[in-house]
Amino acid sequence: MQETARSAVDPLWEEEIYGREQQLNRYPFDFVVTFVHRFRDRTKTPEETSILEVGCGAGNNLWFAAREGFRVAGLDGSPSAIGHAAARFRADGLSGEFCVGDFTSLPYPDATFDLVIDRGSLTNCGFSAAGRAVAEIQRVLRPGGRFLFNPYSRAHTSHLTGTPGPDELTVRITGGVLRQYRQICFYDEAMVRRQLGAGWKLLSLRHLELREHLDDEPDVHAEWRVVAEKA
Repeated sequence: MQETARSAVDPLWEEEIYGREQQLNRYPFDFVVTFVHRFRDRTKTPEETSILEVGCGAGNNLWFAAREGFRVAGLDGSPSAIGHAAARFRADGLSGEFCVGDFTSLPYPDATFDLVIDRGSLTNCGFSAAGRAVAEIQRVLRPGGRFLFNPYSRAHTSHLTGTPGPDELTVRITGGVLRQYRQICFYDEAMVRRQLGAGWKLLSLRHLELREHLDDEPDVHAEWRVVAEKA
């Protein structure tokens, strides 16, 4: 386990979440599984395919990929999360490279990975910081490599109940399932397209909304699931 620079993400993730053994997810998100199998290069075997997850947390998505035979690497700003991920891989006899680092300065050579996963991580950075991270992701992807980008949407209740902050962040969130977080960058379609402009080809641009009707006031969870290819 290699340690590099501190992540651009809010230190809340280390201090109040992973450091307190919260949100240590064990199983992969279904749409991440779909992304890996649908968008990988079918001319390569899993053993020939390299996957990076930025903001990998406790490694649940990479755990699935490693079990399927893919070569995996995970980076997170939380030392506790990386420690849990590495320990789980050791316990299960899986191979993976994990490091503590900064999304905006990835410690990998150019054209290293076939797939890069962002499952709700870059949305915790300000818009300009996320843009620097996206540029780094483009750098470390091989030509034709694919990127899963998963920011929260401005239709989310937590955005609508927050206060505008710097760099397109929403702060002082009082409602919705994200109210425990100090800052989130919520995206509209134009913002998604700005982040994935030059050097990218959009392959899928999906907006999802889930509305809870049993609450006194409707609670909307909204997010983007975007797949882009390095041109």
